[in-house]
Amino acid sequence: MKLTLRVWRQKNTGAEGAMSTYEVDGISQDMSFLEMLDTLNEELIVKGEDPVAFDHDCREGICGACSLVINGDAHGPERTTTCQLHMRSFQDGDTIDIEPWRASAFPVIKDLVVDRSAFDRIIQAGGYITAPTGTAPEAHATPVPKPDADFAFEHAECIGCGACVAACPNGAAMLFTSAKVNHLNVLPQGAPERETRVLDMVAQMDEEGFGGCTLTGECATACPKGIPLFSITSMNKEWLRANRKVSR
Repeated sequence: MKLTLRVWRQKNTGAEGAMSTYEVDGISQDMSFLEMLDTLNEELIVKGEDPVAFDHDCREGICGACSLVINGDAHGPERTTTCQLHMRSFQDGDTIDIEPWRASAFPVIKDLVVDRSAFDRIIQAGGYITAPTGTAPEAHATPVPKPDADFAFEHAECIGCGACVAACPNGAAMLFTSAKVNHLNVLPQGAPERETRVLDMVAQMDEEGFGGCTLTGECATACPKGIPLFSITSMNKEWLRANRKVSR
């Protein structure tokens, strides 16, 4: 396959960025999207040019590092992570636009790499439990109803990639925050911080400068792990419940 790549290049956070055009040839349909970018970078290095900076880690679709907007879609045309997107999703001769996440809370560090530490600070605000740690407890020591366990597991699948923010027209982080809140709030181990967790994490989310949620649903559509839109309404109920309890 021969492709034309239009890639966002930006030296640092304070620099002006622009799209640069590159031609790549000999791309196999079996390559992942990141392997295709590796091929581009190898060619740039041989020419003595600066390779394109992009985030990656496990390349197995579970770490959320590979954050790219491809032809206007978070992670590209398939509902998966960028590292699990394969070049068979494109055609020979295609022009592909590759950009970083676009959100004021995710400043560009270089090229396609953005600073997503805002997510870390949201988790630090309440995404933990104070249950004692140590040796593994007996598996049946803390019974969890099956519906609650399923609900928690569904939300625990969030990998914090930020696709929800990139896809949202408002740059909101509600789907990410709700996944982290709902995951812990439904479990007995998370009960001691149930009220403070949702209030603190939502407050930190607002402080980070994410946009407001208008339930357009683009976040859930783009999420590679299928976090459902009702996760947001579940968190809103938790927030109202906790706010009333704290206000008494």
